[in-house]
Amino acid sequence: MATTESAIASAEAHSAHNYHPLPVVVASADGAWMTDVEGRRFLDMLAGYSALNFGHGNRRLIDAAKAQLERVTLTSRAFHHDRFAEFCTQLAELCGMEMVLPMNTGAEAVETAVKTARKWGYRTKGVPDGTAKIIVAADNFHGRTTTIISFSTDQEARADYGPYTPGFEIVPYGDLAALDAAMTDNTVAVLLEPIQGEAGVLVPPPGYLAGVRELTRARNVLFIADEIQSGLGRTGKTFASEHEGVVPDMYVLGKALGGGVVPVSAVVSSSEILGVFRPGEHGSTFGGNPLACAVALEVIAMLRTGEYQQRATELGDHLHHELGLMATGGAVEAVRGRGLWAGVDISPSYGTGREISEKLMGRGVLVKDTHGSTIRIAPPLVISKEDLDWGLEQLRAVLAR
Repeated sequence: MATTESAIASAEAHSAHNYHPLPVVVASADGAWMTDVEGRRFLDMLAGYSALNFGHGNRRLIDAAKAQLERVTLTSRAFHHDRFAEFCTQLAELCGMEMVLPMNTGAEAVETAVKTARKWGYRTKGVPDGTAKIIVAADNFHGRTTTIISFSTDQEARADYGPYTPGFEIVPYGDLAALDAAMTDNTVAVLLEPIQGEAGVLVPPPGYLAGVRELTRARNVLFIADEIQSGLGRTGKTFASEHEGVVPDMYVLGKALGGGVVPVSAVVSSSEILGVFRPGEHGSTFGGNPLACAVALEVIAMLRTGEYQQRATELGDHLHHELGLMATGGAVEAVRGRGLWAGVDISPSYGTGREISEKLMGRGVLVKDTHGSTIRIAPPLVISKEDLDWGLEQLRAVLAR
């Protein structure tokens, strides 16, 4: 059996160094727990950036995948298959929308949303060809493609990849006046994360999302909500936009839609907006494949019960209460988030986010740092209160002088 050191050394020798993972090598996982190649158990407090909302090895999802594996896994969209219509119908219903355009990864779904908004702008709104503008927020994270990093303000993600795709304007997150001032007759969409995940779980000011909805509706501009991390139960609602009673023109979904089993993403919108596509104008070989549809259908069925949204609400209230108590002791400077999702700013005198993450790993808890001294906490929604408390106790111990 490979040791941690030998497995990491082999990976370092034969893979591009585009990630800097914590030095743990996972061999198996169940629920909220992972076991490494040496038999050590770790509490997963990241959940694959929300891809594992329903936990590792969720029996319902594994059974759905196994059943479909025995039947058919891929047809390409050159042919129909018997899971596709049901998937599109049920996902549209869950979102309160009419049409679904399935893809695979979150970045593909964001690219699809960008293409949709531009095509809608030219064909429906009447914007002159080649002039469409999409407004985004500073500190966004929507993916890693060339077009998406073109409107990133993270220089680590953006540097050395130019020339960059034009057609985007960046405004401060949470600033309605700046958004209003940036809109012109050629603006076709505003693309936002209802809560900015990679930026440190930044929750916008109260009323911001409702204000965006009002501005976009008044100016005949599409409001696109990137709910790839924030959606599908993470914040205590099916969609984070619901906390302000907002329904966007378009949802961008991914991560948890595939249940941590297969990559599944989608753009969900009205028939007027997604109806701009004609055969051959956009596609994906694997998008909407039978295996993806089977797993996603089970995800949708699980979300319909409301059980996971309720767990995220109740355990999230507890999580933020406990983190709030830590913020009175000096080691924690700020806590942000909603539901079972938190960004925790650690005082630099206690260490960087990476150093805190490594110390937590040494105590059997896995989290991820971002932006210097911030750690992100986002356990699977199936985590028990006892396990959550144990994980928080390890954080207290790491931060104790």
